[in-house]
Amino acid sequence: MDLNQIGYFVNLAETLNFTAAARLSGVSQPSLTRAIQRLEEEFGGPLIYRDGKHSRLTALGHDVYAEFRSVRVALSNVREHAEIATSGRRRVLDIAVAATVGPGTFAAFFHSAIGRLPSVVIQVHALRHGEGSDDVLSGKYHACILPREPRADRKLDVLALFRERLLLACCKDHPLAGRDVVSLDDVAAYPYVDRLACEVRRQVAGHFVTRANVMRPRFRAEREDWVQAMVARTLAVCILPERSVVMPGLVTRPVDGLSIERELVLVTVSGSGTPVEIREIAQMASRYDWT
Repeated sequence: MDLNQIGYFVNLAETLNFTAAARLSGVSQPSLTRAIQRLEEEFGGPLIYRDGKHSRLTALGHDVYAEFRSVRVALSNVREHAEIATSGRRRVLDIAVAATVGPGTFAAFFHSAIGRLPSVVIQVHALRHGEGSDDVLSGKYHACILPREPRADRKLDVLALFRERLLLACCKDHPLAGRDVVSLDDVAAYPYVDRLACEVRRQVAGHFVTRANVMRPRFRAEREDWVQAMVARTLAVCILPERSVVMPGLVTRPVDGLSIERELVLVTVSGSGTPVEIREIAQMASRYDWT
């Protein structure tokens, strides 16, 4: 096996088309076909079912694709690291963050990280709907910050950062702002803003329903800034993670009986597929005082 075969097979697995894969690989289709056949002989089984326009990976092909993809990412990281070292330029680290994760707690951490890693630029992306740990495995992002642990995968390193409660949020002049703890009846007495992107939204709704308090929101939004702006400027309320407040004028209060929490995690690729700078950031995060 050689490095070219790794690239050929990754291109084939992603296109499921020998002609397209050959074009991407910069070789003729017969050359690519022979390279795939040599891989199949080496691995002792077919990697792809050849069925005209409906070719698909075999079970072995899926496993090989996952490993080869990690190898290709690792090779790309090595090349980039070498170029950075020889040219003196800075490495850009792409870190994706779930939409419901507020920046407040992370600002000081990232400030500390870039102070200790002068050759690094941290580029933060908003995770789109449906994105997550798979996009770290694919190499789209170097790491991601999620509000819950992803499904188990031996190719991923998952670092628990901190837990946070879900609390009532209201404007600082709201009648409930003066309470140390608010009741469900208190919450139900005011317009409710529904956070559509909330990963524990059903859990929160279920908590109210089981206690005979049905929340009927008159305003819903996926964007956290819209939710918080509505709550900060009106008598409306919402249920919000305690460290996600970014809008001036918002306060949070515990809701009696509401004990829902979430745990934020940092997800990276395990092993050599992760840039050394990301591994350093993960080590910093493991030692950081998130309280």
